[in-house]
Amino acid sequence: MAALGGNLTGYYRLHARVYDLTRWAFLFGRNAMVKQIVARKPGSVLEIGCGTGRNLAQLATALPDARLHGVDLSPDMLEIARQKCAQHGNVQLHLGEAPKLPAGGCEVVLMSYLLSMTGAQAQALLQYANSQLAPNGVLAVVDFENSPSAWFRRWMGYNHVHLDGSLSTLLREQSGLQVRSKRAYFGLWSWLSACGPEPT
Repeated sequence: MAALGGNLTGYYRLHARVYDLTRWAFLFGRNAMVKQIVARKPGSVLEIGCGTGRNLAQLATALPDARLHGVDLSPDMLEIARQKCAQHGNVQLHLGEAPKLPAGGCEVVLMSYLLSMTGAQAQALLQYANSQLAPNGVLAVVDFENSPSAWFRRWMGYNHVHLDGSLSTLLREQSGLQVRSKRAYFGLWSWLSACGPEPT
């Protein structure tokens, strides 16, 4: 993942300071996914690609007794996450690709708007996420899905986002998730959410 890390760390070096101010208009479904995770009352959560720590800070407030881990490749994004999560003693942040986590895995592994930015490495990253799950653990994903507009797909490509519709298939085939799709801005693009398997 060295090439991926190099490309994205440079990108987020420029975007880290304005990320939370600008992404609210594009990254839909994050609050709903956090609420779904909180409703399960997990004892441990790993967020891969935790960015500025926005989701982790919300989870830490709602789940003060849970062990929360966040990993990201961007030191600039993690610096903001450290500031945002400083008041929460149950959050541990890791710079790198594969943090050493406690044995037994995590009850929830969250990936928020990450896989669509990893291109051909999405499958390997999803395999890693599955490997970190505890028995009966839950994988939670919210991300971009597709767009019927060629110019929009090109523009998003400049921002390292792959909008080709393949992520839904990958999540179904590799993790057995039930994927839900929603349209944004009158169908300019679609985004997906998946959280499962469903509790029995």
